[in-house]
Amino acid sequence: MRVERLGRDKIRFYLSMDDLVERGIEKEDMWQDIPKVHELFNEMMEQAYRELGFEIAGPVAVEVFALPAQGMVVIVTRGRPSAHSEEFDDEDIYELEVTLEESDQIIFRFADFEDLVQAAIRMHPLVEREGKVYAYQGQYFLVFDEDVKTKNLDALVAILSEYGEASTLTEHVLMEYGTQVLGEDAVHRLVQYFS
Repeated sequence: MRVERLGRDKIRFYLSMDDLVERGIEKEDMWQDIPKVHELFNEMMEQAYRELGFEIAGPVAVEVFALPAQGMVVIVTRGRPSAHSEEFDDEDIYELEVTLEESDQIIFRFADFEDLVQAAIRMHPLVEREGKVYAYQGQYFLVFDEDVKTKNLDALVAILSEYGEASTLTEHVLMEYGTQVLGEDAVHRLVQYFS
């Protein structure tokens, strides 16, 4: 489980499938109000406090993005305490507003083009003619559709995770605001042109 600060009141967690499995949680459990999920959330908040000094009390918005074969991205936004929550004057009380989204596409973000090329070289033997590449806000995004033809999905995701990180952006956002660099067969074309 990794945590990073996105702003003064916002943090992001990356939960791998291994993080979920070792806690006995399946993706479907995140949609339920069960003790295991509460324990996971409390563990996440403790880690956020230890590593980033991020404390919560009062209203908290939690966005959970389930990603195929990759685990989850959880974004926690701290709100301003309401008059109602201040009445209790108990810092252990927080109100959760949870939003759950699931994507069937595999979308990874790469900080620079060279990382994308190196990932393509490594995953080239695993995929057929797959993938699209977009540029958006100075970064590169590799998109695989839900029916990606691969010899080993877990190995593919492991390679992607080594060079980039899972993205919660949708392809619709990338199409609207980004620039399409390679429209089809991106992995093969990256290897062909840059290796």
